[in-house]
Amino acid sequence: MRLTVNGREHVESGEMLSVAALVARLTEARRGVAVAVNGAVVPRSTWETSRLADGDAVEVLTATQGG
Repeated sequence: MRLTVNGREHVESGEMLSVAALVARLTEARRGVAVAVNGAVVPRSTWETSRLADGDAVEVLTATQGG
């Protein structure tokens, strides 16, 4: 499956990948993470059931402290 993650091409094996699985592969952060798929924010409560499809554009954002 080919995705665009944060503006870069990303290839994942397998056909059924959840948003939760992708986030777990990309970051160890468990708090302060937001995800949008094809421009729509995906609520954390639906990450496990939200499936990604070939060609999806995913933005994974992590909040950081500082100034």
